[in-house]
Amino acid sequence: MKRAIFIILCLMLSFTGCKKKRSPQPPEAVLLLFPEQNSECTTGVSLGEEKSQVEFNWSAADNTETYELRVTNTETGTVQTIISTNTSATLPLEKGKQYSWLVRSKNSQVEQTVSSEIWHFYNAGSNATFAPFPATIVSPASSENVFKDLNNEVVLSWSASDLDNDIVNYEVYFSVETPPTDLIRSLQPSVNSIKVSVASDTVYYWSVVVIDAEGNNSNSGIYNFKVL
Repeated sequence: MKRAIFIILCLMLSFTGCKKKRSPQPPEAVLLLFPEQNSECTTGVSLGEEKSQVEFNWSAADNTETYELRVTNTETGTVQTIISTNTSATLPLEKGKQYSWLVRSKNSQVEQTVSSEIWHFYNAGSNATFAPFPATIVSPASSENVFKDLNNEVVLSWSASDLDNDIVNYEVYFSVETPPTDLIRSLQPSVNSIKVSVASDTVYYWSVVVIDAEGNNSNSGIYNFKVL
């Protein structure tokens, strides 16, 4: 009997010793919830004539200990950050200004961090008109590898919105250099894609400027892709 118990204990110890310790998992990206993409945030708590306190909300992410909220004034480039262990945080923002925001997921057991999408919104103020939101690049995605078609062309596509709904045209810049300075097309607001001629084994850079009836404009930022 004692011999049987001894054998069982040895087998248990052997099995336990063979188990591999699970490696820490990198955090996953959150889904942004509020303020909504390309919207006017009217729920801020007023802090006077110039600022209001805005609450940001996002979904929980697996393997995440803390969340870093980053909010950028798109006009000045000023960035505000705050660390939270919850799925919400508040920041004081200037009224009537356009902002972008994202959330980074972090885990102290790994160096890798991951960022959410970037959303844009206006903090409500006394605006008579609003500049358009930056165009959202649809395809090719940034740093994507793509194949040209039989005509040696690739389709560039994007979407855009404006709270005043008065976009008058898009300017598309495209070249093999960065920043792209070649204005290749000026398009009506009903057109949000074009074909461009490309060559194999070449990296291209492009951006879209959105212009409204008041002369306000916004830039998508620079995107790139490689033609295989």
